[in-house]
Parts: sequence; structure tokens; C-alpha cells
Amino acid sequence: MNAPATHATPARGAGEAKRAATGALTGLALGDALGFPTEFNDVPSILAKCGPWRGMELPEPAFVTDDTQMTLALGRGIRTAMESGPLTPERLARPVRDEYVEWWRSPDNNRAPGRTCMVACERLSREGRPWAEASQTGSKGCGANMRVAPVGLVPGLTDEQRAGAAQLQSALTHGHPTALAASDLTAHAVRLLAEGTEPTGLVGLLRSYALDNRDRYHEQWLGDLWRRAQDPSPARGGEPPTALGFIRRGWDDCLAALDRLAAALRDPSPETDPCLATGEGWIAEEALATGLLCFLLFPEEPVTALRRAACTSGDSDSIACLAGAFAGAHLGASAWPRDWAERIEYRGELLALGALWDV
Repeated sequence: MNAPATHATPARGAGEAKRAATGALTGLALGDALGFPTEFNDVPSILAKCGPWRGMELPEPAFVTDDTQMTLALGRGIRTAMESGPLTPERLARPVRDEYVEWWRSPDNNRAPGRTCMVACERLSREGRPWAEASQTGSKGCGANMRVAPVGLVPGLTDEQRAGAAQLQSALTHGHPTALAASDLTAHAVRLLAEGTEPTGLVGLLRSYALDNRDRYHEQWLGDLWRRAQDPSPARGGEPPTALGFIRRGWDDCLAALDRLAAALRDPSPETDPCLATGEGWIAEEALATGLLCFLLFPEEPVTALRRAACTSGDSDSIACLAGAFAGAHLGASAWPRDWAERIEYRGELLALGALWDV
């Protein structure tokens, strides 16, 4: 038997630009394509089908799922919103809504899309209704943070704009507070890595960010979404539910997931299914934690990180999608083997958005 290809990451030359946006978007799509055939399979089944996980190869053709399709929809919506001025909720909501609906209507939307996105997008298609009426406030599925990477890659946003945009794009479909917080955290992680944060300090920075934002409800971006959520967690002392009580639920779920991630990294076990440590990834906080775990097990070996993420018992395409976004933001466009990057589906659009946001 031939030894599996290792796909070593080429080093950047002196003065060569990192191109973090191109790296993150390409990595996201590659992870999505690598995990597409393994989603809904347990690890023994994946190994039987693909062989040893460290030798997994990109499928031919390299088709992606709704994860990449919706990432591109969000990216197009952000691009349109910023053509008319600084990013605001009013400028963002309409074009992103339109892009999500266009995705929902597309004949290419045949890659096992999530039910929450499909139901919400059908409701978003009904003109004249506020977007909040479409939001699925009971769903914290990973469909919102699997697509949020563009928010972390757009240069020049303030912290308020980035957090508000990450949560608003989530709220259009997934209005659960954990979906909002996990989307915010995912975009923040991508931004930190793109700006050069060392992976060893990432979990601590994300935990600090979650604590700092636990008492912040972005009313300018979310409006009265919290009132529609029928929050089951009353404020202390039996008082009625509040906006802060609503959003704290989300941040607390994410903090618990980050604690599980930190524990897994204290005693790392690369050969063990990451889902056993941080969850299967069907829900937002678990997708974030398990995607981060796969990346942080192999921070300088991006292809190995993708392979580990794709060989998991949970939502493999979304976990690998997130791991690829983190690895690409960290290492840049040169992270990915040329023969993989050149045949990924939607390559032209991924490169166009990357070039727009690379700094």
C-alpha cells in the first residue's frame, strides 16, 4: 500500500502577503467538501469507506454543501450592503435576506440543507413581513455559525459592527440566543486568527470575549427579537424575562462549551473522535468547540486538521468547514495544497470575495 500524501503546507516567501480572507474561505470550502461524504456516518463507517483518516483525500469532484453556499450568500450580502456606506443593521438586513431567499429558491440548493434554514428562508420570502417573524427562535442549530466567517474577514469593522452583524445574520434564520452568541464568537475567532493571534492563546481570548459580552444585548441590530423568543429563563427573583436574561443563556452555553474545549486541550488525544470531547456539532456551541478542537490539535498542519474534522461521528461537514476557516485565517492562502484549492466548487467566487477582503 502506498503511503498517504501528507500535503505539507508551503512556507510563504519573504514579503509574501498572508491573504487571510482567501485562506479562510478556501479552507472553509475544502473542509466542507471533505466532510460532505462522511456526514451522518460514525467513525468506523468512515474508516471503512475512506481508509485511515490521516490519508483522506478530497473527493473528485470536490462538491460542497449548503455550508459553503450560505457562506457565499452572506458574503455577497455584506458586499452589497457596504457598497452604499458603513455597515449598519438597515443596510445589512435587506441584501442578506435577499441572498438567503435566493439560495433557498436555487436548484443548486440540493445538498441536504438544514430544516431551520429552509423554514426560515421560506418565511423570509414573504414580502412585507419583518425579518424577525421568520426567525426560528427555538433553534440553536449550527446553520448560523457555519456561514459566519465573512463577518470576521471584512476589514475595517468596529467591534460593535462585527458583533452586531454576526448576530443579525444568525437571527434571520436562527434566533436562539446560543446561535447568536456562537456566531459572534466564531466571527471573533476568525478575526483574531486573521490578525495574527497565536493559537495557544485563542481559547482564553474567546472566553474573555464571552464574559465581556454576556451582559450586552445588541438592540440596534436585533430589535425586540428577545420578546419573540418566549424566554423560559425568568430573571432573578421571579421577575419577568428580560433582554439580558435572553442573551446570557446563549453566552453561558458557549462558555460551557469553551470549558470543555479547554479540558480536551489539556490532555489532547488526536486519534480519538473529537466529538467525544466537545460534542457532535449539530448545535451551534458544539460546532464551534469541535471545529476549534480539530484546528488546535494541528494548528500548523491544516490538511491534517481538516481530515480529523471530517472523520468525526457528528456533523462532519460543518465541523470541518469551521476548522478550515480557522486554519486558513491563521495560515493564509498558502495553507492549502494547490491541487485541492484549484478544483474546489465555487472557486471563482471564493477567490473574488477573498481578494476583496484580503489586507
